[in-house]
Amino acid sequence: MTTPPLLVLCALGPEVWALRGGNWRGSAGGPPVLLRTGVGRRRAGHAVRRVLGSAPGGYGAVVVAGFGAAVGPGIAPGDVVVADGVRNAEGNLFAVRSAADLARALKERGLAVHTGVHHTADHVVRGLERRALYLQGALAVDMEAAAVLAALHELRPALPAAVLRVVVDTPERELLRPGTLPAGVRAWRTLRATVPALVDWYRQDLPDRREPHHPTSSTLPQEAS
Repeated sequence: MTTPPLLVLCALGPEVWALRGGNWRGSAGGPPVLLRTGVGRRRAGHAVRRVLGSAPGGYGAVVVAGFGAAVGPGIAPGDVVVADGVRNAEGNLFAVRSAADLARALKERGLAVHTGVHHTADHVVRGLERRALYLQGALAVDMEAAAVLAALHELRPALPAAVLRVVVDTPERELLRPGTLPAGVRAWRTLRATVPALVDWYRQDLPDRREPHHPTSSTLPQEAS
């Protein structure tokens, strides 16, 4: 029995690029598998179902990582928001039990970290809607994480999962349009800097994550097709 690799899901190419260039040295299970899902719940849900269906038992944990938006005060561009729960537009809440351990690993690497609920929307959230989500208990908003967790709940409910977003925009500095990154350089560098913490987190409790798989000889992150 060997340790399977980590599966890392991102919506956008720049997110994959940032994570691919991080320091994955010492990652349990060898290099991670990086998958670009595309933007939105439908694409993310389809992508994770496809990749898990094609390799049952092939991954030891799933991380949803990338850029996101803060919905309340006190969070600056470049901060990391780790989800302890992800809520979808229908009000369903998926608990994320990895939050405390991952947040601790990120803080030990010197990153500014917040922990709280992420809201997965089906559109870009602006203005008063952000305020409403904050009053409902959310700290950050994205467009994919809830769909990924729903698929995991259906296909692999015991698979460890983590969700993190590096904040690009805040209520005080909103995106002008989808894909615009006003604080993009800082967020991109921060996302890359999360890699050693992801390695630290995944190396915890390894006996619970060991499953048969086909090891790879590559020393670089692999990209799922």
